[in-house]
Amino acid sequence: MSEQQRVSEALNRALHTIAATKADVIFLGEDILDPYGGAFKVSRGLSTQFPGSVFTTPISEQALIGVAAGLALSGNKPIVEIMFGDFIALAFDQILNFATKSVSMYGSALPLNLLVRCPVGAGRGYGPTHSQSLQKHFVGIPNLALYELSPFHDISKLLHHLLELGHPSILFEDKVLYTQRVYRDGVIDDIFSYKFIESANDFAQVYIDNPSPGPSVIISPGGLVSRSLNAARILLIEDGLDNHIIVPSRLYPFDIEPLLELLADAPSILIVEEGTSGGTWGSDVAQRIYERLWGVLKRPLQLISSRDSIIPSAPHLEKNIVIQHGDIIQRFRQAHTNALPPHNDVSRRY
Repeated sequence: MSEQQRVSEALNRALHTIAATKADVIFLGEDILDPYGGAFKVSRGLSTQFPGSVFTTPISEQALIGVAAGLALSGNKPIVEIMFGDFIALAFDQILNFATKSVSMYGSALPLNLLVRCPVGAGRGYGPTHSQSLQKHFVGIPNLALYELSPFHDISKLLHHLLELGHPSILFEDKVLYTQRVYRDGVIDDIFSYKFIESANDFAQVYIDNPSPGPSVIISPGGLVSRSLNAARILLIEDGLDNHIIVPSRLYPFDIEPLLELLADAPSILIVEEGTSGGTWGSDVAQRIYERLWGVLKRPLQLISSRDSIIPSAPHLEKNIVIQHGDIIQRFRQAHTNALPPHNDVSRRY
């Protein structure tokens, strides 16, 4: 892997590896055939190298997911590319009432290995209907796993894992992240390093000098890594504040257990996401943290998301709506100036 390899290149290579090693994988999507290769070129080269496994489809996300779920029920392993993640809303019925329910509503478990790739996020001036992050709308659906692409996790291993789950999954891919480089060998730059917290490599932990518990924690999905790193760098230089950034691969179900030690000792915890405020993924994560660590948290959890608004096309207006690194800095500073009184006589068991 080239040190300067971009996330989109790594994802494209991983898809080629999947196609070469899994005969039961079928690729479906709008305009994914060469020479176009998909709206963000992530599927480029697949139809040329594996013509019998790649199919372009009409512009109908509902039909696309319905066909893919049927193929999965027949024993295939379809990978669906949604051109813009906003339009996965058109397939919500097929995901909620067909694909996920078919796993368990027939009296015995049926494997349904369906992977939906979903480009999301703002930052490109695409406007209200092509810039949303809709992760929160899929939280809590039984038999549906939610993952998010990051510059740390091995994309090839992740795709192989998702195609063996036995139930549907959605992989959210931040469009801006496509252009950013893949990190490797535990090094980000001259300030930040990273490691994986547990053997399953579900959580990447970004730290400055020492990964041990103690600093504050920012929980940040893959699409917000760059903004979280920028915020952490400024907080270190200007405020002398150290913090760790936790980047999950799996968004839902969210496994809080590997993070308990880090979170229990953190002076403050921020959960950031690009989706709009209200009923958020971060709320689900916060609820899981409060269940386990209510008595030992030093400050209330801070949830940071984009504003409760549609996303404008104009860049300067878009930045006012969508979470920026400055929002993380501001909330972090507020958290450290509003400490709760210390808990008295509270057990540290968790």
